Amino acid sequence: MNQAYVALAFFLLANLAAGLVRVFRGPTAGDRMLSAQLFGTTGVAVLLLLSRGLADPTLQDVALVFVLLSILAVAAFVKRIEPGSPAGGGSDEP
Repeated sequence: MNQAYVALAFFLLANLAAGLVRVFRGPTAGDRMLSAQLFGTTGVAVLLLLSRGLADPTLQDVALVFVLLSILAVAAFVKRIEPGSPAGGGSDEP
């Protein structure tokens, strides 16, 4: 059963190639951010699968840290592109 967890982890790592293409080719910053979130989510899933497959509970702590960093990255991105901010392209004036 542990080999199945490790095999699934490698399958998820292989799927990140599609996300990597979108990061480089993404037409908008939103596309790139969603791809980065894909990396974060898949990275957490890989760490949890490896934690179970390798019987190493410390990987669960690393996955928790990745989740917290992912939340901060999304909050920073949303703050950067919200309407009215200089990077968002919107204006406060009607």
